[in-house]
Amino acid sequence: QVQLVESGGGLVQAGDSLRLSCKFFGRTFATYAMNWFRQAPGKEREFVAGIDWRTTDTTYADSVKGRFTISRDDAENMVFLQMNSLKPEDTAIYYCAATRTYLGSIDLKRPNKYGYWGQGTQVTVSS
Repeated sequence: QVQLVESGGGLVQAGDSLRLSCKFFGRTFATYAMNWFRQAPGKEREFVAGIDWRTTDTTYADSVKGRFTISRDDAENMVFLQMNSLKPEDTAIYYCAATRTYLGSIDLKRPNKYGYWGQGTQVTVSS
């Protein structure tokens, strides 16, 4: 059984930073891809950032490149999302997602490819 628990969201002003955390509960964390998605009100869930569990290569949505950084700590079974220079359009519920299936560059951005999701953490950026 896999459980994901996010934390670190909050209300900040534009230009501020936040660091989101996702704790993985289960076995063999190191063999799971752990990625971040977000969903704003009235919008579809979208890919934010991903990290390859084999190579630690990272992938980012164009809207967050240069501002967000994904990382993982296999010893602590955690994945992080450092968010800098936040903008009001970053306001959303942020979710971490996990899968043991290796996903290519297109599939990793599709929410329906992930079998495990956290409950989400709200990020609100005021202007």
